[in-house]
Parts: sequence; structure tokens; C-alpha cells
Amino acid sequence: MKIEYQLEKVEKNTKARLGKIKTNHGCYDTPMFMPVGTKANVKSLTPEQVKDCNAAIVLANTYHLWLRPGEDVINHAGGLHKFMNYDGPILTDSGGFQVFSLAKNKKKDITEEGVHFKSHIDGKSLFLTPEKSIQIQNKLDSDIAMSFDECPPASASYDYLKNSVERTLRWAARGKQAHTNKNQSLFGIVQGGAYEDLRKYSAIETVKMDFDGYSIGGVANDGESKEDMYKAIDYSIPYLPNDKVRYLMGVGDPIDIIEGVIRGIDIFDCVLPTRIARHGQAFTRKGKINLNNSKYLEDFTTIDESCDCYTCKHYTKSYIRHLITTKESLGGTLLSIHNIRFLIKLTEELRIAIKEDNILEYKDEFIKKYCNK
Repeated sequence: MKIEYQLEKVEKNTKARLGKIKTNHGCYDTPMFMPVGTKANVKSLTPEQVKDCNAAIVLANTYHLWLRPGEDVINHAGGLHKFMNYDGPILTDSGGFQVFSLAKNKKKDITEEGVHFKSHIDGKSLFLTPEKSIQIQNKLDSDIAMSFDECPPASASYDYLKNSVERTLRWAARGKQAHTNKNQSLFGIVQGGAYEDLRKYSAIETVKMDFDGYSIGGVANDGESKEDMYKAIDYSIPYLPNDKVRYLMGVGDPIDIIEGVIRGIDIFDCVLPTRIARHGQAFTRKGKINLNNSKYLEDFTTIDESCDCYTCKHYTKSYIRHLITTKESLGGTLLSIHNIRFLIKLTEELRIAIKEDNILEYKDEFIKKYCNK
């Protein structure tokens, strides 16, 4: 079945929305944060550990799974859910961002048909089209597939972005036509940089194609400022339907999640919580901390006393620092559990704030503690 979104409430002082997403693998509340399982695995965690963080939708990467092990292998395994043993909903991105960010030497040839580039693994010549991206995702059999779009750099000129938006719209139409998996939803992607007229045009034209949900892209490429990110959201949201999911791609900073929710975003994803965990960093209510720091050598308190995750219930900063500094993989696992749970718990608290119509007060209090102001 296609996903269904039910809007339950809009916070009285902002555009923040409370809703539910009904999927093939359960019904879940929004706003929500989606952990990223790039290669059919949230790095260093089992599916059970991911679910214990109260995760719902998990994101997997079309580009990486196309290269290894290949969409046919996963299809023969019975689809992505069975292959990775995750019984919750899965969203697959289109591979577009990876083509533009990971292509070997970042050299690529963008044509009307698609993108010619070289594999970041072995330099092999590859060609990815909107149709091919959708065909791969059809075989992966995720709950939600994403349109194939162009991801221009933040430095791109207005004229380049205008042409890019037009190309992305043409690719979206081609991908939608190629989409044949009737049990899988397909999302369109709004582009246009930080230009109000381009975002408006992209949103209106994408919505005309009647996708199952809509995402705002181009906010997690290299070089975007926070101001431009918020502009991209503000310029897109007014033209997206109220009865469809709104997804901000690649955003996982706690303050950015709060700002996104206030502006009307429903779901977020980012590799940030697991990436910083592997480097010994953790989110806390008082800001990010780095457990490589010697001041935690004999700190026998938990990472965050307000956190209810497995890590905070059982381990101290001192022990986790020991694991990190001795390069024991358990350290990254424990910090990943904490960081993912921190962002999911943040969205749970935002849902409560929306119910109580006090999300702006919640934001002020969170920032005061998080930024030590």
C-alpha cells in the first residue's frame, strides 16, 4: 500500500505539525528523526538496537546498495526488509546526492538522460538515470522511494540553479512514469537553492505531479549556511499540500531539527549521530561533548542524566572514553545508540510541545541549555 499521512494538529503560534504516517510496516507519529542505514545497516548497530532507540523509519542508500551487493541480490533475498532484518518502514534515497558528492574525483557529466560518473570504489564508469534509480528502488522494495534529482553546490549561480530545477522536474516526471512497485510510495524533491522564486516554482510544479510525499533538498550540500537552509524551507513549505508528508533531507543538528519542525517539516534524516559517535562525540542537553578529552578520564557520570537510552542507563563517560581512546568498537556503538536516541527523544518532546502549543518556549529553553547561554 501507499503511505498515508494524517494531519492531527498545527501548533497555534507556528507552522509546526503533529501527524501520523501509516506505512506497510506500522503507523508512526511525526515529527520524527530517521536514522541512516546507508549500506542496509545503521553503522555498528543491530536492527534490535535501532528499534530500542524507538526508531521508526530507517533510511538506506540506493547508490551504495546498487554497487554492493546489487539490487538483484537484495531482490532475491526477498527485499530490503528481509535482507537487513528490519521490520520497520524503510526509505531509500535516490542516489542523486551520492552521485554528486562521492563520484571519484567528483568528476561527472550531467546530461539530459542522466549522469555519467566514476565509482568511488574502483573508478568504474557508471551511468545513472532517473529510470534506473527508480528501477533499483523498485527492486529494493522499500516503503518509500525518492525521485532522482540534481544536487547543485551551494556556490551555483542563479542561472545554473534555474536550469537545474527544470532538469530535476523533467527527471521527476520520468522517474514517476518508471515507478511500477504498487506497494511503494514515491516522493518528489523540491530544489532551487536559497532563491524564493525558484523554490516556489519547483514546489508548485512538483506538487502538480501528485507524489505520495514531498521532500526539500539542496540543504545539506557543502557550503550552505543556516540562513540559506531556513530560507529554502520557508520558501517551499507554503506550496506543499497539508495532507502529504514533508521531509527535510540530510539534516540532523538538534537546533536545525527544532527550526525545521517550527517551519512545518515532518521527518528528518542524517548520518550525523553515528558519524560523530565514531569520533567520540555525543549530544547532550548542554551541547556536544568530545569524550577524547582528558577531563572525562575519571568522570563516572552518564553522558546525559536526562537521557533514557541503553548507554546512559549502564555506562559512564569514563568507561566510554576508555573504549574510544583504545579504539574498541563498542565505544562507537554505545555513542551511536545515545546520539540516535537523543535526536529521536528530541522529536518526541517536540510532539508534546506541539500538543501543548508551547514549541517556541521549548525552543528557547533548549537553546539556552544547549548553547550554554
